[in-house]
Amino acid sequence: MKADVLLGLQWGDEGKGKIVDVLTTKYDIIARFQGGPNAGHTLEFDGIKHVLHTIPSGIFHNGAINVIGNGVVIDPVIFENEIIAIDNLDVEMSKLLISKKAHLILPTHKLLDAASEKAKGKNKIGSTLKGISPTYMDKTGRNGLRVGDISDPNFKEKYEKLKRKHIQILDFYDFEYEVEELEKKWFDSLKTLKRFEHIESEHFIHKALKDGKKILAEGAQGTLLDIDFGSYPFVTSSNTIAAGACTGLGIAPNKIGEVFGIFKAYCTRVGSGPFPSELFDEVGERLGRIGNEFGATTGRSRRCGWIDLPALKYAININGVTKLNMMKADVLSGLDIIKVCTHYMLNGNKIDYLPFEDNENLTPVYTELKGWDKNLMDITSLDEAPKEVHDYIAYLEKELETPISIVSVGPDRKQTFFR
Repeated sequence: MKADVLLGLQWGDEGKGKIVDVLTTKYDIIARFQGGPNAGHTLEFDGIKHVLHTIPSGIFHNGAINVIGNGVVIDPVIFENEIIAIDNLDVEMSKLLISKKAHLILPTHKLLDAASEKAKGKNKIGSTLKGISPTYMDKTGRNGLRVGDISDPNFKEKYEKLKRKHIQILDFYDFEYEVEELEKKWFDSLKTLKRFEHIESEHFIHKALKDGKKILAEGAQGTLLDIDFGSYPFVTSSNTIAAGACTGLGIAPNKIGEVFGIFKAYCTRVGSGPFPSELFDEVGERLGRIGNEFGATTGRSRRCGWIDLPALKYAININGVTKLNMMKADVLSGLDIIKVCTHYMLNGNKIDYLPFEDNENLTPVYTELKGWDKNLMDITSLDEAPKEVHDYIAYLEKELETPISIVSVGPDRKQTFFR
């Protein structure tokens, strides 16, 4: 057996949570492989709307096993709040396992994140201020605390040592803070973390594959936010690409099967950073309003623009995408013309790839396709969609050289069509 991977191809917020939720019935195990509570995976089913931040998106499917992998960073306080929110829904929660090697976000990590972002001023990255970047820095600096450390008799001593290091760094910033109250909540929340089984996740995954179990590796954020291949430095702190499933779960490259790439029928971005096809007119405002483009984690308005083919091709190639899933096609309804960015102009040259150069200097080159009027949220089959919708899908498939296997026309599970 091989593990399938599902990830975003743009700047995050593509709708990954919904598709994982829809596909979970086909899998035995759903495993998050990177990121942390900066994720905001929104699920809608049976009249319920729920946002997950750390917990895998298969949590509401009876029989599925959900794994938080070693590549994820966990804030115990946010995790506890997620569990409380799920308990309050009064719906059955499927099994959840947590890797002992997943790193912990400390209260001082969040303070460091806030202090660093404040110091950047106008050059701020647009961090979610969840402490994720400082946690990954401690991970690579070999200073971090992991879930498995909670059971160590010397855990408090390890915690205090790392806390002292953080406070020494905070002293360099013009930043006021109180850590005591944050700390009390943090230690209290460890009780909730201990409710769940902590496992050697890589051994669990290996055995599951050997036993013929079907595994879906769930990514967070998007390819263009990858620490290596995204629009650096306006990126996240982990590898969001398919290779991240290998390091974030311990899956060998030759054990990767299908790679599902999720993209919106247009583009959005939260926070700072380049966005070549961004719209600043009434069309951009309309996409944001109809698409309800507000960050599920931060609440910030998302910047909106036309779909960007050079960036999508780049993401498809880096990830080895085998199947595409197009989200939010319904948001384009009512537009007479839909534009598609096919090339960029850079220093007087027309190019069809995403270059190293600061792509704030890229000028998009567009082609135009005919739009449609019909409200796609009301259709019960893709066969009911106007010809222009099928033309748009066919055009994208041809240009991207990858099949579009799922088209989503609304937030609910039922508004998802397989092709």
